[in-house]
Amino acid sequence: MQSAEQQSVTPVRRTSSPAPAVPEPPAQWHRVLTLLADISLFVGTRAIWTQAASHRLVVAAVISLCYASILGCGVLALVVRRARSLARLDLCVLVTAVTLALCAWAMNHTGSDEAVLTTQAAHELVAGRPVYGQPWPWLFGHGVALTPTVSGGYDFTYGYPPLTPLLTAPLLWLGHGALPATAVSTAALVAGTVALWRMLPTPWRSAATMACLGFGFLPSYGRLGYPAIVALALLVPVVVRWPRIGRGGRLGAAGLARAACLGAACAAQQLPWFVAPFLLAGIYAVRRGELGARAAALVVGRIAGAAGLVWLLLNTYFVVSEPGTWIRGIALPLTQGAVIHGQGVVGISLYFTDGSDRLDWYSHASLLLAAGLLALFVVFVRRLGPAATVLPWCAFFLATRSQDGYYLMMTPLWLAAAVTAPASEFATSWQPRPRPLYRRPARLAAAALLLTPALAGAAWAATGTPPLGMRVTSARWATPTAVSGLEVEVTNTDAAALTPHFTLTTGQGMNQYWTVVRGPAALPAHTTARYELRPPAGWFRLPRPGVRIRLRAFTAVPQTLSSADVRLPRSG
Repeated sequence: MQSAEQQSVTPVRRTSSPAPAVPEPPAQWHRVLTLLADISLFVGTRAIWTQAASHRLVVAAVISLCYASILGCGVLALVVRRARSLARLDLCVLVTAVTLALCAWAMNHTGSDEAVLTTQAAHELVAGRPVYGQPWPWLFGHGVALTPTVSGGYDFTYGYPPLTPLLTAPLLWLGHGALPATAVSTAALVAGTVALWRMLPTPWRSAATMACLGFGFLPSYGRLGYPAIVALALLVPVVVRWPRIGRGGRLGAAGLARAACLGAACAAQQLPWFVAPFLLAGIYAVRRGELGARAAALVVGRIAGAAGLVWLLLNTYFVVSEPGTWIRGIALPLTQGAVIHGQGVVGISLYFTDGSDRLDWYSHASLLLAAGLLALFVVFVRRLGPAATVLPWCAFFLATRSQDGYYLMMTPLWLAAAVTAPASEFATSWQPRPRPLYRRPARLAAAALLLTPALAGAAWAATGTPPLGMRVTSARWATPTAVSGLEVEVTNTDAAALTPHFTLTTGQGMNQYWTVVRGPAALPAHTTARYELRPPAGWFRLPRPGVRIRLRAFTAVPQTLSSADVRLPRSG
């Protein structure tokens, strides 16, 4: 018998425990996107902090904490190891951006002319007085911009759909001036940002923060009280994954809610009127490729019906109480005859030539381009579908009012479509293909044909000649650097009598019209007359040497612009 020491001992194999799961690292592009959104919050923040540090120390302290948050988020964006942690960091960047936007509003909420008009419209609504067609000239001046018209006057009336005044009315207790309207637009921007952030796929959420609240430009429009910001916020849920609306032929509660948002957006400002046809045409094409023509038409009909019903409900009070002035009021931006302005093709007539006797054709060209782009979108929806939220604004580049706000205020919709409506959503869309369009050269020719009328109209407007020849013959001086009057010799080379309205401008934009002290109201065709002009403030201070001074004359019927460079040597 072997002793216990001599007995062999069988070793016991140890089973190793499973290795802990390695957390999923975030994609590098997600890190970069979060970092870019974080960096974008620096833009404009120092100016707000500097303003607050002088007399609003609490706001300055909050902004300082936001600086700390920006720095901390910048570090963490580069070092966190898990995708979930980076997603939480995206939320921190959003909260920081919202806080900065509210701090900026707390410091600057005087608003623009649109905010002042919106607040006054809300006051009139609460008081039971008419809103549309009522001039309120006392609101302007003292830093509030005027909108001059080619008829020699200014537009003092409210010219937007009524949703924003309806939202502003309950907030009139906040204070005087434009504060209630700026509160509505800023709150709408924050709500739209949060909605877009929440609806985008997780890795893309910081792009929403950057597009809506970064760089400072959209928050500034919110602080200025633009009704278009309210429309933007309402369009966000419409545009996100818009090709899927009505999938399977069913709208459901979500689809009806999105249609209602579309109708409400159209009741807030006119810009949604231009994007709505593109969205409806795109939905029809996608659904027809899936369901057939009849079912697709029913889906689009239900969407348009729900949107139209909401729009009508929001306008009902005004339709009943002031139908004539209401319809003219909401159409005012299209009919008011405001002087040309902006960064588009009108700059040719404003800055590079001496004017044009065919200004109306800028408006015609803009409408032709909008129609041509819509037709092009329908014919090539598989290729152009992802651009449905960008194409409508291209028409404004040819318009008489082509300022960049028409483009940039809707840029978050570009992002929403880029992320949630890619080309794959349109792969099976229906496209009209008549026999002549079977070949590629024919399709290219059709595209060119659709755009040619608009381009020709813009070229016709830009190549017009100024109908009035103008020459300053003498000047009266109030001081060595300011004139109190001008005498101008004007020759009408047109075939019809013209009623000119004069102003002197330096740089971009339009100054107030000068008063005609002496001279004919209407200058007959092919005649010359002398006009004595007086500046609106009683004197016009000369700019620094080297700045271009232009004498401009607008006429309303037909719409024309004549310009002439003025050289006024300083007196003495």
